[in-house]
Amino acid sequence: MASKSRVTIEDVAEVARVSRQTVSRVINRGPNVKPEVKERVEQAIAELGYVPNLSARRMGGGKSFLIMAINDRQRTLENWEAGSGNDWVDQMLYGGMTECEKHGYALVFRLIDAERDKARKQLSDVLSSIMPDGVILTPPHSANDDLVELLKERGIACARVGKRDGGHCVDVAMHEEAASAEATRLLLETGHRRLAYLAGADGYGPSRRRVEAFRETVSAECADCEMTVLDGQFSFEIAVDLLNDVLAREDRPTGIIADNDQMAFAAMHVADRLGIQVPEALSVITFEDTPGVRFSVPPLTAIRQPTAAMIAKACEKLIEIRRDGGTGDAFILPHRLVERDSTMRRPGG
Repeated sequence: MASKSRVTIEDVAEVARVSRQTVSRVINRGPNVKPEVKERVEQAIAELGYVPNLSARRMGGGKSFLIMAINDRQRTLENWEAGSGNDWVDQMLYGGMTECEKHGYALVFRLIDAERDKARKQLSDVLSSIMPDGVILTPPHSANDDLVELLKERGIACARVGKRDGGHCVDVAMHEEAASAEATRLLLETGHRRLAYLAGADGYGPSRRRVEAFRETVSAECADCEMTVLDGQFSFEIAVDLLNDVLAREDRPTGIIADNDQMAFAAMHVADRLGIQVPEALSVITFEDTPGVRFSVPPLTAIRQPTAAMIAKACEKLIEIRRDGGTGDAFILPHRLVERDSTMRRPGG
């Protein structure tokens, strides 16, 4: 008998007196296996201590047991190359890998250009070598209908992060408008009347919805308030350039919401250089809530995004669709406003 460390699917097939394809069908719970054959295979697996690997499982049921997650190439590489970290990717991998492992799946991570004319070809090329059971599209790819159509043509289930329409794809999002409105109200309720929003890229649907909610909330709840939207592009450097001018003005904002932590750090950096005290003279709220915001001085008030939970839900539903059939649905996961020391009530507020 082979040692446990070297047991292969061929060993199981030999002991059970069946083909390796039959062993794969049993492992994958496939059809057309007689009960007595199934019992022999399962007994051989138990006796030999065989642990099925991915290639063995693929043979039997036409499944790849892979879920592929697609992220924005340029922005991801820029963050890695700058050494500024990629908490979105960390949380994405954490949520996706742990959920996939529960179901015997593996998560594959690929970078695709955001430009529509490149994105479809690049995804098509990837699918020529990898045939996943499902694909997760993150912003801005989740708004690219060409990619959805390509996946539909290939018969591959898809999930879109940051979308809420349902239909062919599973859609998973947090309520961006509600989160942005809650952050805006915190500033209004603590007495701020000059507010600024450091926006991410317009091509990112979640960012666009946050900005719209910021504008609507200020307009509806504070007629005499001033508001400014700055195109920070999710970039620390771009946000610094913008804020060097905005925060040097006499009528500068006293409350800022940033679309990600890097731009919030930019606000803190410029405020420190200009001698503006946070939170006494400037309150700052960030989206994301990466670990670094807890160790900034002062720690940042943040909207905590359920990134890992969204990717986990996407994986769960894609695996379910591959197993049971069906189409997509929409899921809204809760955010959380975490108040720390970068916000405080304004005098007279």
